[in-house]
Amino acid sequence: MDKTIESLCAELVRKSAPLVGAVENPTGIAALTLYRHLEPTPPAPAQYLPSIALVVQGSKRVHLGQHSFVYDRSRFLVTAIDLPVSSEVLDASVAAPYMCLRLALDIRLVREVLVSTPLMTDMTGAAAPDTCGMGTGAVTVELAAAFGRMLDLLGSHEPSAFLSDLLQREIIYRVLHSAAGARLRAIATTGGDSDRTVRAVDWIREHYTEPLRIEQLAQQAGMGVSTLHHHFRRLTSMSPLQYQKQLRLHEARRRMLIDGLDAASAAFEVGYESASQFNREYSRVFGCSPMRDVRARLDQLRSPTARPRFP
Repeated sequence: MDKTIESLCAELVRKSAPLVGAVENPTGIAALTLYRHLEPTPPAPAQYLPSIALVVQGSKRVHLGQHSFVYDRSRFLVTAIDLPVSSEVLDASVAAPYMCLRLALDIRLVREVLVSTPLMTDMTGAAAPDTCGMGTGAVTVELAAAFGRMLDLLGSHEPSAFLSDLLQREIIYRVLHSAAGARLRAIATTGGDSDRTVRAVDWIREHYTEPLRIEQLAQQAGMGVSTLHHHFRRLTSMSPLQYQKQLRLHEARRRMLIDGLDAASAAFEVGYESASQFNREYSRVFGCSPMRDVRARLDQLRSPTARPRFP
């Protein structure tokens, strides 16, 4: 890895250290979240939202269907649409914690950067139609430096809302110009198959509690049923029905953890008609029954090792 990038990442670790005291650390910049783990973690289901993730120490692996992505100091991760995945921290310790900076993406802002950048005219045509909605790219000095300036805003008295918006645009610009930005460019470009497929994804997210009728979904997307299936599976590595099931299960888990709902109540609220079917599918995805999983997750969050002070 480029020694300059290595040095920049070490500086990002130093800047991040005073800002992290938990696994997940929101910041004064709404789109920026910092993550830290003191030890490797087993693969666990997660919901990845559109974002750019820059690891400054350690490494992580994400599984999306048959695809697997490892990202570390040399590779950033870009997620272009909401995706249910399985993820695991590979390299972390108390002495050298896994640390990651995640910038949430607003596709409307991505489109603004896309249309306002003259160089994008030629790049949008090379949007890699056969890739999925997630990918990794090489970390550059410019990208790492932009994240560093964003961290600097958190400890300054500058008008951070204005400056952070400029830095977000710069980071998006850097990613769009990289090979990993091909999928992001495709999704942000209106009128293409990826854009129409994203309409179907968005529709499922907004109506995930309702019965899913594929013909109606295809009509919403302006595509034929077989075309929708093809592009949906290519983009998300799953069928529309599988995607809806993942959304339901993740939302039920969230409601049990955050709202304290019991399994049956959570199941019915997210659209299940059978509690036993919910229990079976939940166990298949999360590895154990709903209540056992929630109890273990709550115990983990209460554990001293889950939210330690940074040394």
